[in-house]
Amino acid sequence: MSNKDLRKRMLGVFTAGILASASISGCGEASPANGPDGATYENKSDEANVQEKDGDISESTDTEATEGALDMEVSRTVKLNKENIQTFNDTNGDGYGEFQGWGTSLCWWANRCGYSEKLTAQAAEAFFNPETGIGMNIGRYNIGGGDNVTEEDISTIENPSAFLHQDHIRRSDSIVPGYATDVTKIDLDENSAHYYEENFERADFDCGFAWNYDWDADKNQMNVLIAAAKAAGDQFIGEAFSNSPPYFMTVSGCSSGNEDASVDNLREDSYTAFACYMADVIEHWAKEGVITFQSASPMNEPATSYWGAFSEKQEGCHFTQGEVQSRILVELNNELQKKGLDTIICGTDETSIDTAITSYQHLTPEAKEVVKRIDTHAYQGIMRAMLKQTAEGSGVNLWMSEVDGTYSMSKKTGAMSAALGFADEIIQDLNGLMPTAWIMWDAVDLHVDSNNKYDTCKRAEADKIIAEGEPFWGIAIADHDKEELLLSKKYYAYGQFSKYIRPGYCLVESSDVTAAAYNPDDKSIVIVVMNSNTDDQKWEFDVSGLDLSGSGITEIQAIRTSGDIESGENWADVSANDGIEINNGTFTAFVKGASITTYIIR
Repeated sequence: MSNKDLRKRMLGVFTAGILASASISGCGEASPANGPDGATYENKSDEANVQEKDGDISESTDTEATEGALDMEVSRTVKLNKENIQTFNDTNGDGYGEFQGWGTSLCWWANRCGYSEKLTAQAAEAFFNPETGIGMNIGRYNIGGGDNVTEEDISTIENPSAFLHQDHIRRSDSIVPGYATDVTKIDLDENSAHYYEENFERADFDCGFAWNYDWDADKNQMNVLIAAAKAAGDQFIGEAFSNSPPYFMTVSGCSSGNEDASVDNLREDSYTAFACYMADVIEHWAKEGVITFQSASPMNEPATSYWGAFSEKQEGCHFTQGEVQSRILVELNNELQKKGLDTIICGTDETSIDTAITSYQHLTPEAKEVVKRIDTHAYQGIMRAMLKQTAEGSGVNLWMSEVDGTYSMSKKTGAMSAALGFADEIIQDLNGLMPTAWIMWDAVDLHVDSNNKYDTCKRAEADKIIAEGEPFWGIAIADHDKEELLLSKKYYAYGQFSKYIRPGYCLVESSDVTAAAYNPDDKSIVIVVMNSNTDDQKWEFDVSGLDLSGSGITEIQAIRTSGDIESGENWADVSANDGIEINNGTFTAFVKGASITTYIIR
């Protein structure tokens, strides 16, 4: 993943024990800021992580806050206005766009954790259960391209198979298996076309290869997907995406990219073959009754020059803007349509908001016809309003489909530094893009495993991360030695948004330190407030512009996260002592320093 916008972030400082792994962390350009620097919650037993601090809202007993708020001057006023609302995905024509939800990419953490029933169950509950967890309801499933590698000295292998090369990925989680097996080069001088069609599940004569499918190849990631969907319930949305075509369809023969990272790696003869591969996988899991993917994206950060052959990091593939990107989008849509699958085609999942605009603008008219949603990552770029206008003007939906990083605020905010930085990213994206979904990258990007040479973080280092709230990629750490999921203050920060702004709500533009949403069904309003100052403050909120059934404000619930993981607040109910004073369509409240507070207004 790419470096964050410089406007607001300082990179976290690595702990020495895991510095070596940092350069190959994340999804995209190698970042110096990934790995150890995070805050997590230490579990006391196999069940403790999800059950001790699993979303049970505690009550704060701080009465000084109530008394102090009465004497404070208002330091900030936030006014909501229904003229500035989300318009995407207005399915019932009531004028209110409908938020679709929150999520995470499943690669690579699901591939890494899905072997363990305990880790799978803990993750599904913590991330996707709306009652006891943070209530994510979107999972982005990575259809792997696979690779043909060996740990042996290739020079000693007689008659090596096509594209065989030395193993090269140096992460424990990012070797995502491909489904293609028995990959065989087609030789029509040796066998007839009928032979390949009869003996293989897929034979592509343009591509020049035939193959079968191993539907158990990606069982780890699939285990997590199934558990996530069950935990989220009827609101779960699955999206299938690709980082790279299968290795035997590439120019380099490697699913990490072309030897020249700025050059396309999907061979000219393999566009249809790649589209068929993705469509076959999507169709299979639908027919099995496992998951009907709502949408599909065949590219990941395609206009970048990150993806080089034999990378130590991950799969990736460059697709040039314009005709090349357009062609694979159209091809995938064609193959899905042939199968009778009503799958939404989206793209282009660029690393930069600004690049997402130009990539969409350069699509051919035929490609724009099939693309029903723009998916963008938010690692770089600042032109949120323009991307929003581009999507609105084109009549397509908009998702923020991937972002994360080593966010941090002032060191004075202590253990809340990473949580506040993460909240700031969410707030900027929600207000600037007004997307119908906000999806983070790897929910778990750091692993403790004494049996894996690539996982260099030790439990003692993880405990330090937890205690001090240092920045890190992800919202949790997986301890494979103890089969425990360690939750961070970033996790609780995410929950301040995802537990209360739910699918069907409509985002309302607010301020650069708040995010807000309106529920047209019950007329309630949610405001998430980030106070990155260390001082406690008194804020005023004006919601009079929204329909509250004509009765004004009758009830406000306040939920807050602050302090460190052990002694601080984690979704604490502070309604009774937050100094809330209601005056018809406005209210004032005590906003604690270095905190995130969610107000549910009825």
